[in-house]
Amino acid sequence: MKWTEREIPNQTGRVAVVTGANTGLGFETARALAEHGASVVLAVRDVEKGKQAAARISGDVTVQELDLSSLESIGHAAAELHTKHDRIDLLINNAGVMYTPKQTTRDGFELQFGTNHLGHFAFTGQVLDLLLGVPDSRVVTVSSIGHRVRAAIHFDDLQWERSYSRMAAYAQSKLANLLFTYELQRRLARHGTTVATAAHPGMSDTELIRNVPTAVRLGARLVTPLIAQKATMGALPTLRAATDPAVLGGQYYGPDGLGESRGHPEVVTSSNQSYDVALQRRLWTVSEDLTGVKFPL
Repeated sequence: MKWTEREIPNQTGRVAVVTGANTGLGFETARALAEHGASVVLAVRDVEKGKQAAARISGDVTVQELDLSSLESIGHAAAELHTKHDRIDLLINNAGVMYTPKQTTRDGFELQFGTNHLGHFAFTGQVLDLLLGVPDSRVVTVSSIGHRVRAAIHFDDLQWERSYSRMAAYAQSKLANLLFTYELQRRLARHGTTVATAAHPGMSDTELIRNVPTAVRLGARLVTPLIAQKATMGALPTLRAATDPAVLGGQYYGPDGLGESRGHPEVVTSSNQSYDVALQRRLWTVSEDLTGVKFPL
């Protein structure tokens, strides 16, 4: 059976927090969850754009300011969510940046690693207590098929201070998303109610390419309509990882088409490196040290 939005179970009574939900995959994820009854929080950097997105969604939708490139903003957002909610059922770590010029976050981290991985690591750690003990609660982190391309965790230069490659830095951040998911699942397993899963959208037509070099971006605009799928399809792996009753902790979902570039969601495998337990644990320890966030596990 090809899994579609029609297979999403009734989400009434469940609270879902979706990062980067004002556009693209995050918006489609939030829309589908709200349409199936969930109370959805759009956790976004630009509150005005978040409000515009919320107005386009039918259902119970609110907006929470969250800048994943700032540990201070992450802390404020987590504190506000604690005042507004006594539980979270679904945390969808979707927001991300791709192929950005060399930049740093407010805390001095390389922008892609700092936003895509460290930001979500810190945010998850500070709201996880709202998920623990909630039946069938899930943390879903969105990775990419790009985690395989020139991917490595450069522990000797995590912030790319000696040299910089947009593609390699992006690949590092997406590999980190998977290492984080698998280590989080191992730590959650003893609790029995919350699970961690991951997903990737294949090749989807979203705004992520806005940061690639101009020549590449122009070429992508010509080719994308031919090979990429719409954001509604790209969001399906995330939605299945978040809502399918048959999902198991530590699973990774992606499209079922050629090269996992497009299609309907199914369980897929990630790179051999992503399953390296020693690497998962080392990255976790480094991430705790860099962010100052300890998980309530």
